[in-house]
Amino acid sequence: MARHSSQPDLFADGGRRAAAGRAPLAERMRPTSLDEFVDDADLLAPGSVLRAELAAGRLPSLILWGPPGCGKTTLARLLAVEAKHELTALSAVSSGVADLRAAVLEAEVRLGATGRPTALFVDEVHRLDRRQQDALLHAVEDGRVALLGASTENPGFHVTAALRSRSRVLALPALGAEGAASLAQRALDEPGRGLGQLKLSLAEGALERLVLCAAGDGRRLLNVLEQAARLAHAEGLTQLQAEHVVAAAGRAIPVHDRAGDGHFDLLSALHKSLRGCDPDAAAYYVQRLLVAGEDPRVVARRLVRMASEDVGLADPRALGVALDALRAVEFLGLPEGDVALVQAAIYLALAPRSDAVYRASGAAKAAAQEHGALPVPAALRNAPTDVHRAQGFGRYINPHATAEGVAGTQHLPDALANRRFYSPGERGVEVELGRRLAEFKRRRERARAAGPEASEAGSGAPPD
Repeated sequence: MARHSSQPDLFADGGRRAAAGRAPLAERMRPTSLDEFVDDADLLAPGSVLRAELAAGRLPSLILWGPPGCGKTTLARLLAVEAKHELTALSAVSSGVADLRAAVLEAEVRLGATGRPTALFVDEVHRLDRRQQDALLHAVEDGRVALLGASTENPGFHVTAALRSRSRVLALPALGAEGAASLAQRALDEPGRGLGQLKLSLAEGALERLVLCAAGDGRRLLNVLEQAARLAHAEGLTQLQAEHVVAAAGRAIPVHDRAGDGHFDLLSALHKSLRGCDPDAAAYYVQRLLVAGEDPRVVARRLVRMASEDVGLADPRALGVALDALRAVEFLGLPEGDVALVQAAIYLALAPRSDAVYRASGAAKAAAQEHGALPVPAALRNAPTDVHRAQGFGRYINPHATAEGVAGTQHLPDALANRRFYSPGERGVEVELGRRLAEFKRRRERARAAGPEASEAGSGAPPD
């Protein structure tokens, strides 16, 4: 059973280690007040609603949403202290319904005995299943606990609507370059919790490299800084060089959860870069996905989809190029197959644009869903027996047997007669397709005017 207490190991143990000087720099440098917290989103700006509520001793239930290392856990701790709430911490990974109910009961007892309210911090709150989230609903609603949930995934997808409606979602951005630089300098200079006793300064380029390596993750920033400082100090240097940062950072492994928001954000960025005719961004996002360990077939599938959705018949070769890239990467594998994906992405980014096929597909689907199983016109039905033919089925005029090469047959069901789903665009090959479509329409109208008895052999060739 997961532990829960008013002085949780999550924070208390860290404090004991920090006092003994054994904690990592990232733990030692945790802000001890809201004024120290790097608030790039201005959530705690003077005069903000949250500041006013904290000043009044009120702590609303909050879902703190942001990437790793942006300060969610630290902020939860500071909010509880500022609002004078007892803090109980649980991890969604190891806690069940029984743990959640026990934490709520403990909060009830404390409130009745001491009058002190409880802030319930649930780390990785998005990992709670529906049943576990439902176990918190009444306690959050009636104020027995103030929920502080930390999530790296979009709460709109992973937190139930009922729990979201009882909480407020605060989006914490990744640590910005200015905030990261300030945090690094403070950690290097501060003698107590920081590295000030080493008396190191940053050489030119070292701070920029450190911020780059951190990639918005404050925890990683401080971990790399601590290791780099040890390297410089061991060499007897007074300046921390960019080379120390590179050595301490090692090879960064991009964060990429194939079922998480970042996965879909990168695929969305790739698709939108292709649609936006930006070959450089398209090549970057292809490689960004591959470097992060994405299945190359997932990337290829996105290229295939884009070829139909955004290029369509403006360049009919685009779909073949995308499919060729899929076959190439399946044949070659990685790393050799990455160039085929980039080649296809660049081709698609520079191809003429048309969403006419995409719109036609959507309109046809909507008509099929709206009208249900409309009867197929009798002339188009299969007529394998005399009984079928007696019902008028199969009286189909083969366009190849007409002078126009087009018959006057109505192909859509009666309820959809004359509906038009496909309207060619004015780019690429669709200019010619639009001309053909107009010509076929004229020939069909002439065939209908002449009647079926006027049909006679013809070439049946498409319009020039």
